[in-house]
Amino acid sequence: MAFGGQADGTVANPVIPGFHPDPSVCRVGDDYYLACSSFEYFPGVPLFHSRDLVHWTQIGNALDRPGQLRLPADTPASGGIYAPTLRHHDGRFWLIVTNVSDGGNLLFTTTDPAGPWSDPVRLPGVTGIDPDLAWDEEGTCWCTVAGVHQVRIDPYTGETFGPPRRIWSGTPGAKAPEAPHLYRIGDHWYLLIAEGGTERGHGVSVARGRTPAGPFEPCPANPVLTHRGLDHPIQNTGHADLVQAPDGSWWMVLLGVRPGGGTPGWHVLGRETFLAPVDWVDGWPVVGDLSPAPAAPPWPLRPGPAVPRRDDFDLGEPQPCWISPRDRSARHCTTGKRAGWLTLHARGGSLDDLDAVFLGRRQQHPSCRVRALVDPAGGRGGLAVRLDERHHYEIEADSAEVRLIARIGPLRTVVASRPVPAAGPLVLGVDVTAVRTPHDPRSGPDDLSLGVEERDGAFTPLGTLDGRYLSTEVAGGFTGRVIGMYAAAGTVHFDWFDYEPLDPPHP
Repeated sequence: MAFGGQADGTVANPVIPGFHPDPSVCRVGDDYYLACSSFEYFPGVPLFHSRDLVHWTQIGNALDRPGQLRLPADTPASGGIYAPTLRHHDGRFWLIVTNVSDGGNLLFTTTDPAGPWSDPVRLPGVTGIDPDLAWDEEGTCWCTVAGVHQVRIDPYTGETFGPPRRIWSGTPGAKAPEAPHLYRIGDHWYLLIAEGGTERGHGVSVARGRTPAGPFEPCPANPVLTHRGLDHPIQNTGHADLVQAPDGSWWMVLLGVRPGGGTPGWHVLGRETFLAPVDWVDGWPVVGDLSPAPAAPPWPLRPGPAVPRRDDFDLGEPQPCWISPRDRSARHCTTGKRAGWLTLHARGGSLDDLDAVFLGRRQQHPSCRVRALVDPAGGRGGLAVRLDERHHYEIEADSAEVRLIARIGPLRTVVASRPVPAAGPLVLGVDVTAVRTPHDPRSGPDDLSLGVEERDGAFTPLGTLDGRYLSTEVAGGFTGRVIGMYAAAGTVHFDWFDYEPLDPPHP
């Protein structure tokens, strides 16, 4: 099933599940394009296409070569690429983004959002994060950043004109005014921002003015969207962007999380992309239903191609969904060593190291089943569920033994081990099971069973671990879980990787 749709034709929120935060959207004709943050992962800035705002297909990553995305070896988890803005203007797509680990604010262009994108134009005169781009009727380009500060720029050269100036401070008493987006709608310029921090206090507020530089008057109903203090399955709502459909209706994409387990609730998939309708009342946006299954838009839904469940590594390059911390060198990750296999060459470290060799995809469902056929080939590696270098679980094999390893903060332990079932390749697996109705308020959001699939197909876990320790509420940061393959020593081959979404257990 393509992201965002259900069998009955309604919307399934989130429309892009898993670690896809800070969405920015634009429309060109009947097509919609959306970009998200990627933080310490390479390639950076995943790009999606839709024909209905509901079903989204990843078409690439904007920053897919080292000349565009430099993530130094000491880039920490939740460093790297923050909060892009994607716009279409004057026949071109424009992407502005912050690399907090190298280079500050950068601007890229293309005529095809599937790529290739240009090399970066650097913006040394633009400081701060969450940059936005907007053009007025005279063609002047305005760049607005968190704070909320604004400066005129030349998007072709990166030159700035005059010092940045604060144009709005947001709602009195609300922290972290950020994620600004500026739009000309009717007779006004609207300034949409996020406030309250990206945790439970997150919200969306708006102001309007007669010029892109203000002055701005706040909406009397601010925040126009927040779930703070509500018993709602979607929390941390904010960092929104607006888009108008061809029929004249307005829509909002935004980030949110789905906490699970007992108190205080843990979100493990990261901040995800949600969709909500927007009405205009007395010149102000009013955000409609933001539920796990809101009503469908008033036009035919157009599902894209189904997301492949299994990757047999038969193509020359990994699919766009595959990401790695900081870089993905062909010396360490290749499909050319053994036909139809992915080969990982270890650098000599473990997943605890900043230079680990790891290739993974975002966990996108509260319950899922993952399997991979692994040939250690004299090396050592396997499957891992990673939140960052200090929070991960892995099922690891060499020629003699299979081990279940847990890293939680400063503690790393081998939880269990067993001899390999037989010589040659073996199937390693991870089963993630969401906890739907915790009877203990201290229960975690899910359980992770890691083990070996026997020759008869039966799955034998080496152990089951509490998922809360691979959550943002425990580890901190801005990312979500990534499940994939790694090499800790020598060379490890993978014939296939299978990710199967599962329905969560019934209450």
